Amino acid sequence: MTQITPFGYTKNGDMVETISIGSSALSAKILTLGGIINDVRLDSVNWPLTLGSSEVAAYEGKLNSFGSLMGPVVNRIKGCSAKIDGVRCEFEKHHSGNLTQHSGNTGMQKQLWTIADYGPEFVTLELHLEDGLGGFPGNRNVKIQYRVSGSSLTMNIQARTDSPTLFNPANHSYWSLDPDLGFKSQVLQVYADRYTEPDEKLMPTGMLLPTKGSPYDFQSGKLIAGDASQFFDLNLCLSDRREPMRKVAILTGTKGIRMEMATTECGLQVYDCGTINAPGFTTHHGVPYAPYSGLALEALSWPGATIHAHFPDITLRPEDTYNQRTSWTFTV
Repeated sequence: MTQITPFGYTKNGDMVETISIGSSALSAKILTLGGIINDVRLDSVNWPLTLGSSEVAAYEGKLNSFGSLMGPVVNRIKGCSAKIDGVRCEFEKHHSGNLTQHSGNTGMQKQLWTIADYGPEFVTLELHLEDGLGGFPGNRNVKIQYRVSGSSLTMNIQARTDSPTLFNPANHSYWSLDPDLGFKSQVLQVYADRYTEPDEKLMPTGMLLPTKGSPYDFQSGKLIAGDASQFFDLNLCLSDRREPMRKVAILTGTKGIRMEMATTECGLQVYDCGTINAPGFTTHHGVPYAPYSGLALEALSWPGATIHAHFPDITLRPEDTYNQRTSWTFTV
């Protein structure tokens, strides 16, 4: 049976709620803050599969990206501005004023969502983003539905706007499939034959390079070190446009737990958690989260679309409805 319980209060005094959903095989906890996937558990496994905390303060602090639905535009916007139908829009400045990171401090990951509907295996959350919030035009209505079926967790995102705007969200969960933190010696397979070349600020240069022969060739499965000897924070190209939902990646832990990821999106940002350092917060694992504690696999449209016209367009128009579907299926 679905359970809705208080999770805690934000610094502004707003209550955050937890919605517990699940089947006989898989359970998940979702937060109204940021649409966060707070916890994922397989019935036959006695450790958490994703990184998370029991404290609101953690999610308002160093864990602000953990499990969140990031947007309206995830990743980085170079130059902190973009033209939308010829109109220049300015966004929040980060990184010495050169980049906007995850849409800034008014991003969807910072917002309290409303519970619109729920049942034993699903919850639907809603959020209204006002015209001009964070510099993004359009009154936008966004819905997320999380649903558990068997050993799968599926996320459906819908969005509408009343003015042309940019929309490219992604779930930002960190996955750790073994009893011990991290992804050391796990195997990652991603069905991508190209990647967007990153510059020194990790923004795409506009060049598409083949994964074959590069450190980012995961097509046949690659053993990942899970430490500083490898570096992953870039977009792998799954296709040239959004497609019907299909399998795009498999992560296999050393204890035999396997996570199969499917999505409608055309890109997958792989991030190694190398800059994360979050002491002082309670975590699901009982120890602070440090660099390489988990692996982020973010289904999205290619970052850099605001400056590279040959990249898939992330403009959302009033006559269209944005739809993304992403799922994670766990087996032992």
